[in-house]
Amino acid sequence: MMTKMEYHNPVLLKETVDGLNVKPNGVYVDVTFGGGGHSKEIMSRLGENGKLVAFDQDEDALQNAINDERFLLINENFRNIKRFLRFHGIKQVDGVLADLGVSSHQFDVAERGFSTRFDAELDMRMSKRDSLSAFHVVNDYDEKDLKRVLFQYGELKNGGAMANVIVSARKEKQIRNTEQLKQVLAKFLPAHKSNKILAQIYQAIRIEVNQEIEVLKEFLEQCNEILKPGGRLSVISYHSLEDRLVKRFMRNGMFNGEPERDMFGRFEVPFKFVEKLIVPTEAEIATNNRARSAKLRVAEKL
Repeated sequence: MMTKMEYHNPVLLKETVDGLNVKPNGVYVDVTFGGGGHSKEIMSRLGENGKLVAFDQDEDALQNAINDERFLLINENFRNIKRFLRFHGIKQVDGVLADLGVSSHQFDVAERGFSTRFDAELDMRMSKRDSLSAFHVVNDYDEKDLKRVLFQYGELKNGGAMANVIVSARKEKQIRNTEQLKQVLAKFLPAHKSNKILAQIYQAIRIEVNQEIEVLKEFLEQCNEILKPGGRLSVISYHSLEDRLVKRFMRNGMFNGEPERDMFGRFEVPFKFVEKLIVPTEAEIATNNRARSAKLRVAEKL
C-alpha cells in the first residue's frame, strides 16, 4: 500500500496557487492531485464555504485524500473534467490548477516503468485500468506508428531508425522490460548522452500510452467552458510540446493558426495572460530535481 510519505514536494507551490487568486468562498479544481501538495495549499486559503474538487486517475493517489468536507477527490482522468463536475452539480468554477507530467511518486515506483533508473516491465500507464501499455506500443505498433511516436513526442531526429531496429528485434522475441529496450537501442545511446536520449524515448512512449497531448487539448477546451469570467487557469508543463499548446491556447483560444479578425483587424480571445512565464528558482531546482524543466503559465477568463 502506498503512503503519503512517498510523494515528494510539489513544484512551484506558492506561485501556482498564487496564480489562482483564491477567493475564500470560491470553487476550485486541482486536476493533478498526486500527493495533494497543491490541493492542501489551496485548502489553506479557502473559507468555510469554499470548495476544492481534485482529479487523479492514478489509484495510488487515493491514499492521500484530504479529510475535509470541503474537499472531493475524483479518481478519473481530467479529460472528463466537465462531465464529472456537472455530475456533482458544479457548472462553473473560480479556478483550475494543473501540474502536468509524471509525479515523483510514479517515477520512484520501479514497477510502474516510468523511470530510466530501474529495470521494470514495460508499463507507463498513469491509470492501471487503461488497456494500452508501453509493452503494446513497443511490441504491437507498426514501424510507421513507432516512428511517429518517437519523432513527434520524443523529438528524436533518428526516430525512424530506432523504430526499424525495434521492429527487427521483436521478430526474434518480445521486448518485455526496460532493460531489453535499452539493449535493443544500445547503438543509439552513446555514453555521454545516453540518459538524455533515454529520457526522450521514455517520454515519447509515455505520452502515447497515456494520450497526454489529446488529453491536454480536451482539458484546455473544457476550461474555456467551466471557468467563470475572471476565473484563473494555472498550468505547469514540463516539455515544449505541452508548453506550446498551453501558451497558444491561453493566447489565442486555439492550438493552431490565429483567431478570425473582424474588418478592423480586431479579434476576441477567451483568456488573457496574468503573468509572464514563471520558472523555478535555482534554489528550488537544487532541492527538487523535478522542477528543473517546469514552466508555469497563468491566464484569466475574459
